[in-house]
Amino acid sequence: MAGSSFGNIFRITTWGESHGPALGVVVDGCPAGLEIDEEYIQHFLDLRRPGQSSYTTPRKESDKVTILSGIFEGRTTGTPISMLVENKSQRSSDYSDIAGYYRPGHADYTFDSKYGFRDYRGGGRSSGRETIGRVAGGAVAMKLLEEVGISSTAFVRSIGPVTISEENFDKDQILKNPLRMPDAAAADRARAYLDNLKKDMDSSGCVIECRIDGVPAGLGDPVFEKLSASIARAVCSIGAVKGFEIGDGFGAAACRGSENNDAFCLSEDGSGIVKASNHSGGLLGGMSDGSQIVLRAAVKPTPSIARTQHTVTKAGREIEINIKGRHDPLIGPRAVVVVQSMASLAIADALLMNMTARVDYLKKIYGK
Repeated sequence: MAGSSFGNIFRITTWGESHGPALGVVVDGCPAGLEIDEEYIQHFLDLRRPGQSSYTTPRKESDKVTILSGIFEGRTTGTPISMLVENKSQRSSDYSDIAGYYRPGHADYTFDSKYGFRDYRGGGRSSGRETIGRVAGGAVAMKLLEEVGISSTAFVRSIGPVTISEENFDKDQILKNPLRMPDAAAADRARAYLDNLKKDMDSSGCVIECRIDGVPAGLGDPVFEKLSASIARAVCSIGAVKGFEIGDGFGAAACRGSENNDAFCLSEDGSGIVKASNHSGGLLGGMSDGSQIVLRAAVKPTPSIARTQHTVTKAGREIEINIKGRHDPLIGPRAVVVVQSMASLAIADALLMNMTARVDYLKKIYGK
């Protein structure tokens, strides 16, 4: 199977299935000497771990990471970093009946169409558990970005009809409520909305936002290796993501140029160039402009719902189904760290690629 790797210099390859023995990732291209350990990586895996609240799947998994290679005495060695997370709570019997039909909203039909065969236990490689490798690899990327002063914040911006208020934005709330919303009042309204959906045996979509600070101007390239395109590819490779935007995004289509353009000005101390606004979301011409990068991902409702649905069997017979198993009524809270991880992987790769952009960069490293 092609397509399990992402990145040019800083590169990850994820492996494993939802109901196999384990899942994991190999991270290649990470510079030597980065201080990192299992505890740091585990923090991010815990943010996507199932069973955290009534709004996520009740599947009980510790998702404990084991580092197999690439780190010695708490530092990266420059060699491939291999990490493994064992599956401990598989209930493959929940999926035995779906071998013969295609679940609405899932990759069952397309997987069969491509390969003529599929691992129907929880979706195999198409399962959300594949993102374990992305988050473990993304944690390494975030640690690398910390070394040069780049940080990121990700959160659920909206759930169904409920959207956070910027006036009520409280970063501390992201980890305080199970919906990962930085607005306590909006989180309360979203909980009421979700509770009604659960009674109807239904699910909800959401929008996840990620803000990245400290990115220097000039990352990315002006044509096919645009940083905007790399981030979009990274985030849109997440299975549940159905839409993506940077800055004002689709809202820019309704604006005039005079409204959408960001004026340039000098910083308060006169030491550099800054923008008076940030409609561009930190990217111009596919390259970072030095301001905060702002991106959003639209996440579809969980397709596995308990209510009766109509579908077709592999033999070509129309049937009604009720999907069994343990599923998230809302993907968003656990997907927040996945979006953050994928964006960080794209930035880390662009950072390393940018080191070859100018001769003076080489002189700083190799000059005498």
